[in-house]
Amino acid sequence: MADHPTRAPGDAVERARAGDPRALARLVSLVEDGAPELRAIMKALAPLAGGARVIGLTGSPGVGKSTVTSALLGGYRQRGLRAGVLAVDPSSPFTGGALLGDRIRMQDHATDEGVFIRSMATRGHLGGLAAATPQAVRVLDAAGFDVIMVETVGVGQAEVAVASLADSTLVVVAPGMGDAVQAAKAGILETGDVFVVNKADKPGAQEAIRDLRTMIAMAPRGPGDWKPPIVSTQAMAGAGIEELAGRIDEHWAWLDSSGEGGRRRLARAREEIAALALAALRQRMSGLPGGSLLDTLAGRVVSGDTDPYAAADELVSAAAG
Repeated sequence: MADHPTRAPGDAVERARAGDPRALARLVSLVEDGAPELRAIMKALAPLAGGARVIGLTGSPGVGKSTVTSALLGGYRQRGLRAGVLAVDPSSPFTGGALLGDRIRMQDHATDEGVFIRSMATRGHLGGLAAATPQAVRVLDAAGFDVIMVETVGVGQAEVAVASLADSTLVVVAPGMGDAVQAAKAGILETGDVFVVNKADKPGAQEAIRDLRTMIAMAPRGPGDWKPPIVSTQAMAGAGIEELAGRIDEHWAWLDSSGEGGRRRLARAREEIAALALAALRQRMSGLPGGSLLDTLAGRVVSGDTDPYAAADELVSAAAG
């Protein structure tokens, strides 16, 4: 078959860039599955990526991340931008697939050819993201999407990994849920570029804004550093979404003018390379003869015959050899 990704990865990429949703979905599936043909596809994608803006959305369950994502999606489509959403969900214990399915909550955009929405399962990966998320972002980027939004799973205090993936990280909180305090505990305060107080019509909204403002003011910042704004929204009604998009625009402008955007993308590439290298190393270690070297080394550590560092060096050497 001429359009099979194994035989013609460039053709699959071109069809995805031309707006073929099936080709794009197929490419993302290959990424999630770690398919053998993925290397050829990534090679074809490499010169095409780098033009998209990546927005990460994180926050505790129930704050309305999907609603904010959907509202922003509508705003970007009104601007004529192609927009993609990678909604990371918990994994089903039975199939390993995405359990919640954020696409169900974004049906207003289901028939829009300029939109691609994909639920991705964490498959046990920590930090609120799926292990394949960086490569899926690269696929959408190379396919010509202007904006890519990555919505984390909503696991609470572990959700800081998205900051290493996104150009702009939105931290969504809601009144009365203690999110401001949790943000400070989790270190999310340092990773958030824009704070969104959603459901701002609910009691306690002003208190949440005040708490966030106080904590942001206490964070150390130098001259020229970005100071995260706080935006109130009622995403279900679309209120505050235009202001939110404007604040994100301001952050993008600061990223470009300060050089921070380039530094973040370099850091993102480092993280992606390191993660792939570690995954390859783990695979090699699991395939060592008999699969017994790790057990042997563990036994030697327990008995005191060697130390963990020396054992790790020996395991790495065996895997590399």
